[in-house]
Amino acid sequence: MHLEQIAYPDARNRMKPGDVVAFGGKGHFSEIIKFATRSSVSHVGCILQTRITDDTTDRFFNQIIESTDLNGFNGVNISRLSDRMADYDGEIWWLPLKKRIRRKAFDQKKFFDFLFNQAKGRKPYDVPQALKSALDTLDTLPFGLRGPGYNREDFSKFFCSELVAAGLEMAGSVGNINASEVTPIELCRWNIYKNTYYQLKGSKRMAIEGFNTTLPSKP
Repeated sequence: MHLEQIAYPDARNRMKPGDVVAFGGKGHFSEIIKFATRSSVSHVGCILQTRITDDTTDRFFNQIIESTDLNGFNGVNISRLSDRMADYDGEIWWLPLKKRIRRKAFDQKKFFDFLFNQAKGRKPYDVPQALKSALDTLDTLPFGLRGPGYNREDFSKFFCSELVAAGLEMAGSVGNINASEVTPIELCRWNIYKNTYYQLKGSKRMAIEGFNTTLPSKP
């Protein structure tokens, strides 16, 4: 797998709906997530695009949908990616989906409709499930029983990687998964991306551990 550092203006026109954007934040909660998951990734969102329909130049905006604390609401938010990047303190990576995934297993309408409806419904952020998803050692008990750290899939609220994983599942790109158990780094490790990914922000080059190496599966 290959990491390149590029500026957002060089990436903007190449981004597509469903591409994942990963973040490595510097705040207290971000550091907890990174420590618990032993990774450099604390948060994820994914690309939506809005086109200006009455414009002969076919202009568009790259938007990001994510579950985070933004603009006075802690939950599912949609914002301009350029604005989000300008205000963010930390690393940002762009993870483009494989062409094969887009061609054979990505229903863009189902993807957009599902995610847009979560934003429209003002779904709040799910702190307890976010923390429990990171504590995999508490997921299972003897004899096939589930432990106190296991999340049963529940879309009444969303943490960040749960939202993105659910959107990709609805699009048909990752098969049958439990989105409520997917951590940010696990999402980045799914083998659904192109071999080259891109660091858009950060003071130094930083790779994502295990990027693009595992199959999505139902925990």
